Amino acid sequence: MYDHLTIVDHPLVQHKLSLMREKETQSAVFRQLLREISQLLAYEVTRELPMTTQEIDTPLQKMDAPVLAGKKLALVSILRAGNGLLDGILELIPLARVGFVGLYRDEETLEPVQYYFKVPEALEDRLVIAVDPMLATGNSSVAAIDLLKKAGARNIRFLCLLAAPEGVARMKEAHPDVPIITASLDERLNENGYIVPGLGDAGDRMFGTK
Repeated sequence: MYDHLTIVDHPLVQHKLSLMREKETQSAVFRQLLREISQLLAYEVTRELPMTTQEIDTPLQKMDAPVLAGKKLALVSILRAGNGLLDGILELIPLARVGFVGLYRDEETLEPVQYYFKVPEALEDRLVIAVDPMLATGNSSVAAIDLLKKAGARNIRFLCLLAAPEGVARMKEAHPDVPIITASLDERLNENGYIVPGLGDAGDRMFGTK
C-alpha cells in the first residue's frame, strides 16, 4: 500500500490499542497503556540500528559481543502528546538524547503553528526518531520534519500510534525518505480533521483536559 509505512500488528500492540480506543478508559490507564505500547513500537523502529562488537569478559571467557555503534540516537517529541510515547521509549533507551518540537494545530485552518524548538546537537550523525501519537492531516508532522532537517537531521523515522491515509500520503509527498511506523492505519479523517475511528484527542485523553 505505502512502501514507507510499517504497521506493527503484534497481538499485544493491537490489544493495548483497542483498550486505548475505548472512550471509558480513564486518563491514568490511557497513559500507562501508551507507555507500554510505545516500548513495543520502539522495538520495531530501532530494528536496524547500526551494530559493532566490543570485547567483554563473561564469567567464563572473553568474547566479542554485539553493541550499538555510533552516536546515541535522538528522540524528538512533538509536543504535547508526543511525550506519552517519549516516556516509554526512554525507559527502553535511557541514554538517548531528547529534543522537543512545539506545534499546535490551528483549529480553523488545520495548519501547524510553531511555538518551541530545542533539539540535541549533531543531528546529522544520529538516528532521529520523531514521535507523535496521531498522524492525522500530516501538516504538523511535515512541519516538524522540516525543522529537524533544517537542524541537520538526515536519518529520520516517524513513530506514531495511529495514522490516517491522508496523513500518510501527505508525509510521503513532503518527506518520502522518512519511514513511518504505526500501530494502525485507520479509515479516514472526519470534517474536523480527527482520525476515524481513532481514539479522540490523544493529548486530552492523556492529561484529562478538554
